[in-house]
Formats: sequence, structure tokens, C-alpha cells
Amino acid sequence: MDVSTLIDAIVRQTTVLVAQLATAGGGRPQLAHTANQVFLDLVDSLKEQGLNSKVIADMFGLALRAYHAKIERLSESRTMRGRSLWEALLEYIASKGPVQRADVLARFSYDDPISVRGVLKDLVDSGVVYRTGRGDDVHYRAAEEREIATGRRGDEEAVANLVAMTVHRLAPASREELASALSLDRERLDRALTKLLADGRIRREGSDERFVSDGCILPLGDPLGWEAAVFDHYQAMVSALCNKLRMGTRRASAGDLVGGSTFSYRVWRGHPYYEEAVGLLAEFRARGSRLRDTIAQYNGTHSAAEEDTVRVISYAGQNIIGLESTGEEAHD
Repeated sequence: MDVSTLIDAIVRQTTVLVAQLATAGGGRPQLAHTANQVFLDLVDSLKEQGLNSKVIADMFGLALRAYHAKIERLSESRTMRGRSLWEALLEYIASKGPVQRADVLARFSYDDPISVRGVLKDLVDSGVVYRTGRGDDVHYRAAEEREIATGRRGDEEAVANLVAMTVHRLAPASREELASALSLDRERLDRALTKLLADGRIRREGSDERFVSDGCILPLGDPLGWEAAVFDHYQAMVSALCNKLRMGTRRASAGDLVGGSTFSYRVWRGHPYYEEAVGLLAEFRARGSRLRDTIAQYNGTHSAAEEDTVRVISYAGQNIIGLESTGEEAHD
């Protein structure tokens, strides 16, 4: 199988995951920006691999001029330079609102009207803008701080968990690195950092405003931790695969320190190895928790030079196909 086929298969599986996240709990988040953000993030990642714009344009099947035009179009509002379309629309509505939709479209006439309507819906769905009226009489106004605070407490805690997890993985991490890794706007990131600093879950290190964490544990059953847990597991898997590829390793060996393995078992209720097979995840969690506590206790009284320290990230996932037919429930 060539690399292009592998990429197509991975993208397909990633879109399946995105679709499942987008519909979890009956949610319908705005996805208008997603395809554009994927393009921009992929371009940035290719540049980090040392590729120049001409090569990247060729990989997307674009002429160099068309490639630069697309980058410019997606990176900022054509109406308000230096602002993303999301930021520009929110700033305009906050300063002028309540404002009629026709006036918004006229003000942002240099931007794609479909994109403008998509961002307006995103702002409304996010609770930072309110919409009233119907048809041609639709008006928008920015939500007041007290209105936003009422609806975002749970969301803010979930974002804080996500930031805490990313600080732990990237430490020492700058604001720019965190914003890039999570695609968070600066205001939401700063609120999360302020909360985490006040809670003592992260701390500043050095004079260049970098953040570190002595640990990040998401308790089992925490209803506000599932987003961070999903991201952490996915990030751990992707980083392991990328690290193995960077090392030039495309095969597994018994002594691998970086990599992963997948096992599949066919069992049934009453099978002598049923409990052992379905209990692998619980066993991994219990063993990992014990090892984490033991290492933390040892590290409390011992230390090593920073250059001699490595970070070991182990991950495991388990899926049981046909579980619903057994009458059992899946647990996080």
C-alpha cells in the first residue's frame, strides 16, 4: 500500500471520529471553519517538515499564485485586515449591535457570504452573540459578560482541563505553542491559564512566560474531563506514530521503546478467557496508576539533570464490538 492510500484511510477514520464528536449528546457544533482550518494546519505542519511553498502548492495540486491566494483568504478577513473573520464579526457586532443581518453582510462584502453566514451561526451557537427576528428582520447583538458567564461555566472548566493536559504534554509551553496546539483564541486561552494558575494546577517557569505542570490527572467519571481525555489519548497515539516515522522505523521489533500493538480476540460469555480479554483495559489502568504513584513518590526525594530525563507516555484503548448484544454497558 502506498503512502497516499494510507493517508486517505487515516483521513477517513479521522472524519468518522470528528462526525461522532460533532453529534455526541445531541450537539450540532458549527463546522464551517473546519475544512479551512485543516488546510491551514496541514500547511503549517508541512512547513515544519522543511518544505517550501512551491512544493506544498504542488502537493495540493495548486498553482503557486492560487496557493498564496487561498492562504491569504483563509488566514484573515478581507474586510478587516489583521483579524480572523470570527474575530472581525464579533468585534463589529459588539461595537454596532443590535445590527441587522443585511448590514453585516454589506459591511463584510469583501468576504465570502457563505463564510460570513457560517461564522454568524457559529457565534450564535457559541453563545457569544444573540439573534432575534426572522427573515430579513434578523438582528444580532453581542452577549453581555453576565450572559456569557451563565452559559459557559461548564465549557470553561472543560477548556481548562484541555489546556492543563496540553501544558503537561508540551511543558515548558508558551502561550503561542498552546494556542497553536489547541486552535484556541487568546482570550479563552488566557482565561483558562488564569484559572489553572489560581488552582495551582500549572505554574510559570522562567522569565519568558512558559508554563509547566507537575502532573495532570483526570479522575475517572469526571463529566467535564472527557474532552481532555479524548484529546490526550488521540494526541498520545499520533505523537507515538510520528516519532516512530521520524526515527525512520517502519517495522516492529520485540525491543521497541516507541510504537504500539493491536490485539483482537473473539470470545463469548462463558468462554474461559472472556473476563481476561474484556478486562485488559481495567488492568492497564490499574497498573498505570500504581506505577505513576510509585514514580511520583520516588521523584519526590530524587532528581536528575534535565538533559538526562525522558518522558514515557503509554496509552491503551479498548473497543468491544457487539457489546450491546450481551446486555452489558461500556464504561469510560
